[in-house]
Amino acid sequence: MRIHKEGYKLTGIAILDFIVTNFIFQFLFRIFILSDVILLLSILLTLFIIFFFRSPKRIININENIVLSPADGKIVAIEEVYETEYFNEKRLQVSVFMSPLNIHLNRYPVGGVVKNVKYNPGKYLVAWHPKSSLENERMTTVIQKQDGNKILICQIAGFLARRVVCYAKENNTVKQGEELGFIKFGSRVDMLLPLNAKIKVSLNEKVKGGITEIACIN
Repeated sequence: MRIHKEGYKLTGIAILDFIVTNFIFQFLFRIFILSDVILLLSILLTLFIIFFFRSPKRIININENIVLSPADGKIVAIEEVYETEYFNEKRLQVSVFMSPLNIHLNRYPVGGVVKNVKYNPGKYLVAWHPKSSLENERMTTVIQKQDGNKILICQIAGFLARRVVCYAKENNTVKQGEELGFIKFGSRVDMLLPLNAKIKVSLNEKVKGGITEIACIN
């Protein structure tokens, strides 16, 4: 298991803090019980940060007709919506909620050419809130597949997430399953698909990024 590059700095700080804090309380100011409690808490915090930024290697089965899950988590929305940011038309929205315990690396659900990348400032509602798709801070990326179909992926910050990282660059060609970005500490990813997409998941189903088949687009 490796640590994602977005976690290098925070993991380093956590380990350094662990060493310094526990040196102070264990050797300089030995206080009964308190030093042991601080030791336990700092161990748990360091392990949680390492756990949160884990990035397991995955084998991606590329299929041009399939939309893969962009993230690990749970399906919290499957609905027809009117998309107003890019398409200005009805689309099928499939949303994946990531809890703090999920892997937070985001992947391209399809391969193709990046047609649009846009940052939208906003609020920090809880990620499962219905209005988070429109009101929260987010990054939207539009990918045009080889067959001409376009998919919009929206990385949404949640109540705890305060930073959305997106690696997409306009006009770049990307591969299905490659790293799209990273969202820190509880968040959500929406996909806006063509209306003719055949959905292959159901509400509350647990999914894995780059593995679970979300929909079929012929």
